[in-house]
Amino acid sequence: MNQDATQYRVLVLGLDPATIPGIDADEINSALDAGLARFDESELSADQHLVPLDDSAESRVIEALSRESYDCVVVGGGIRKPEPLVEFFEEVINLIRQHLPDAAIAFNTDGGNSLEAARRVLHTAL
Repeated sequence: MNQDATQYRVLVLGLDPATIPGIDADEINSALDAGLARFDESELSADQHLVPLDDSAESRVIEALSRESYDCVVVGGGIRKPEPLVEFFEEVINLIRQHLPDAAIAFNTDGGNSLEAARRVLHTAL
């Protein structure tokens, strides 16, 4: 993990709302974009990677985890909250451990508080 808080790199990993039936993808994407923009005004830098709920999900998670050396991975509530996705959630956690073993793992409650989740596990000031 980086020692200089201004250099922390965060990956926000979530589900692609366009691939989830019955939700307003535009509304969710706007909220995710606003949450990600909050990193621009902080001491942390972040990338967001949204994966579809299909057969490509695992390879897309691996691609995101392999793209950079991240200090923290924030796993979105869409991956972790729905009980039917518990096996996918387990897979995501194990992929993080495999591909970024030194990264802290954080959980947001919605796309708007990913910054706080990352700060919490990276022990940076609010």
